[in-house]
Amino acid sequence: MFKTIVWATDGSKLADGALGLVRELARQDGSKIVAVHAIELLNSRFGAPPAGEGELEKIERQVEALRNDGLEATLEVRSGSQDVATLIAGAAEDVGADLIVVATHGAGGLTAALMGSVARALCHAARRPLLVVPPPTVAKHSADDPKHVTAV
Repeated sequence: MFKTIVWATDGSKLADGALGLVRELARQDGSKIVAVHAIELLNSRFGAPPAGEGELEKIERQVEALRNDGLEATLEVRSGSQDVATLIAGAAEDVGADLIVVATHGAGGLTAALMGSVARALCHAARRPLLVVPPPTVAKHSADDPKHVTAV
């Protein structure tokens, strides 16, 4: 079903969590994986610096591990004055992606409004199907019954 899957990654643990799903989808369909790391050069979000060399080296190692697992995988690094979502969407168009996979922090409301959300912006920028992977659920004990655990 998916010949080419774009895995949008910033090197974070959340993006790492989405990689497992990308790997399984690629195995099922014999898909090519294109890891896309986007760097917004004019990042105006509170002066946040773009990802450093450590993140890029980590992503390169992850792509190499995919290859060692017998999967076809490449890395695309995109940078420019456009926002990260637009850079990722452009890369997906350029490689002919059938699917874009991105992780999300799951933040909403004021946090999303102030800090922005790449996943939310991709919903508007991407012209390809998009799979948004939420953060893993966290177990929380009930105040009334410490033995009762609920997912949050």
